[in-house]
Amino acid sequence: MAFFNKFNLFTSDLAQKVHNLNSDALKVMLSNVSPIVGNHVKADIVEIAAGNGYVAGGTAAAFVSGNSSSGLYRLILSPVVFAATGGTFANFEYAVLYNDTAAQKNLIGWWDYGAPITLTSGNTFTVGIDQTNGVLTLE
Repeated sequence: MAFFNKFNLFTSDLAQKVHNLNSDALKVMLSNVSPIVGNHVKADIVEIAAGNGYVAGGTAAAFVSGNSSSGLYRLILSPVVFAATGGTFANFEYAVLYNDTAAQKNLIGWWDYGAPITLTSGNTFTVGIDQTNGVLTLE
């Protein structure tokens, strides 16, 4: 099971109105280099090479809901699916969520899968986003 890790500057970015989680275009990209909590923008991440179905910049993470109840906000996104076609993706271990609408493509967080993943032609990989508890919770 992968765990979601938040980048440190995400909360500062929220306070400075960099993110509108309910309407900005969010994306997930894949990496084989461990992100660090001090990373801030997409350019800080080493993305796997595009090709064989993987598109540079990753795949859209569609907004489902931003539920707010009793002072608690949950960001719920659709699961993100990557499909290898015509060959194998470069190995990856991390799925990184970022804001594609923000001018600098500010980072939100990442999932660490604990070991390199090989996605061969004809197969898919799903970043399984919790549809009950969401990607993240703000109190």
